[in-house]
Amino acid sequence: ITPAAIASGRGDAFLVQLNRAVADFSGLVYVRPLPEMNAHWNDYCAYNRDGSARGSKHSTVAFRKAFRRIAIFARGGSAANVAQRLRKAGVPVPANLDLAPTEARIVWNPQGYGAPDVRGNSAQAYYPGDGYVDVVANDLYDQGFNAAWEANEALYRAHRNKPYALAEWGLWGIDDPAFVEKMAAFVKSHGRIEFLAYFNSKPGAIWDLQSKPRSRAAYRRLITPLGR
Repeated sequence: ITPAAIASGRGDAFLVQLNRAVADFSGLVYVRPLPEMNAHWNDYCAYNRDGSARGSKHSTVAFRKAFRRIAIFARGGSAANVAQRLRKAGVPVPANLDLAPTEARIVWNPQGYGAPDVRGNSAQAYYPGDGYVDVVANDLYDQGFNAAWEANEALYRAHRNKPYALAEWGLWGIDDPAFVEKMAAFVKSHGRIEFLAYFNSKPGAIWDLQSKPRSRAAYRRLITPLGR
């Protein structure tokens, strides 16, 4: 399904189920729709790897409308309220809406830089508007070369009125405690950080800290797990 199709309502059956699942949780849930949208390896990106555009159904305009629709459904509310918000977002209003109010926090999560890194594929080109985003997030990995800290800083500064998160961060097959230390320093020096989520803890994965003893020691020393 394309971003344009989501925006037009063709994915509403799934979005209704999403709303019910979030409501049934009875607490805070982070909803991160279509992450890394400015990365060509995702079907909802507006650009191909060579920098060519994928057409109107995948355009950044279509993406912004799709994201707004997802956010509205995830948050839920009365039929009248949801209909009003959908009209304001510039997307179709379905009949017989039945959505539960939720505590969903909507995470908008591009990459700090576009892939391809062309003007139309910047993170900001996909931003749906402040009313549809609760947390701005980035993904940042250490692969043994430039970890794009400058792009991370630029994304943080571009949204000064929003909490910030590292929705994915990790060590890509290398043991580099300096990266963990730099991440901890970034969090301490940037007061709007809401959460950071290491990717991932699956045993044996290339990101697994068990196989990276020096980084694992740094993580234990510097990163406080949720609830500790």
